[in-house]
Amino acid sequence: MNWLQRQPFYIKLTNKEYWPMWATYFPLAVYYPYLAIRAGSPFFFTATNPGIETGGMLGESKKGILDKIDAKYKPTSPFIPKNTPLVEVLEIMKNHQIDFPIVAKPDVGERGTLVEKLNSPEELKTHLAKNNIDYIIQPFIDYEEELAIMYWRMPNETKSKVISVTRKQFLSFTGDGKRTLREMILNSSRAILQYEKLEKRFAEKMDTILPKGEKLELEPIGNHCRGTMFLDGNNLIDEAMERVISDIAIDIDEVYFGRFDLKCRSIEDLKKGEHIAVLELNGVGAEPAHIYDPNSNFLDVFKALLGQWKIMFRIAMYNHKVRGIPFMTFKEIKNYWRNLQAYHDGLDKD
Repeated sequence: MNWLQRQPFYIKLTNKEYWPMWATYFPLAVYYPYLAIRAGSPFFFTATNPGIETGGMLGESKKGILDKIDAKYKPTSPFIPKNTPLVEVLEIMKNHQIDFPIVAKPDVGERGTLVEKLNSPEELKTHLAKNNIDYIIQPFIDYEEELAIMYWRMPNETKSKVISVTRKQFLSFTGDGKRTLREMILNSSRAILQYEKLEKRFAEKMDTILPKGEKLELEPIGNHCRGTMFLDGNNLIDEAMERVISDIAIDIDEVYFGRFDLKCRSIEDLKKGEHIAVLELNGVGAEPAHIYDPNSNFLDVFKALLGQWKIMFRIAMYNHKVRGIPFMTFKEIKNYWRNLQAYHDGLDKD
């Protein structure tokens, strides 16, 4: 890579997966107002999932949603109130039979903010001390596959339909026995965007040569903004997958549209309904993450986004007209927004 190819602005400009949200979502600038006019409310989406605050657009509790999912499909996820002393957190972990490593994540969060894999009580203490917020803790699930699966169903139906599958390829290197870790990062258009964080995390290894064949995972959290590559896995959608997703989703009270972020031991196991760990369920604010595949084309991206909102509108209008579910008001949304902003102001995002 030459000097220009190493510059973050050039990488983000020439790779559409890094383009700003407005560039990806501009077709909705026309379609969303059209749907809002038809619904008679700009907040029609809040009726899509009556079981989640704002339908899952903003400010929802991860713990509240996870509690709706059958225990056999999810890891133990105890809630840790803010200001809980470390000794009490460790006792909670012990009572839930959770050992290190763990994943700590804000109860209200987005795009991987402050989600961290922690390997010891010392790391947990440092992490919790940074922020005065509520957390949930999960055991680190060391399964091979991590997927984002978007599904929907009508409230009067039992079968869910899968409309997006994304496979996550974590940021990692395999040593060649010649280059240092620093050299490998500086010659990777994906890793170089995470350079400052990686330099801090791997300070002692940056100038050592990674042995040939040795794999080093640089980022264990599967978020696109943290270097994970999102790959289109829609070819995996079949009756077996939809049957399993239907089984998981059917008992989730008043949630009809969402995206499961889950791990599984293999795709084969997933389609058998075995060895599945649902890490999160996101509502109407979720994206069909396969649109961030580096090889995606604009037409497919726009079709996926417009199709998603068409489905959400259809569910919301059924809930509103047939079942009498109200749309949230401007005042209610404003209050949620204020609370969310106050929450984010208290985060340490370093």
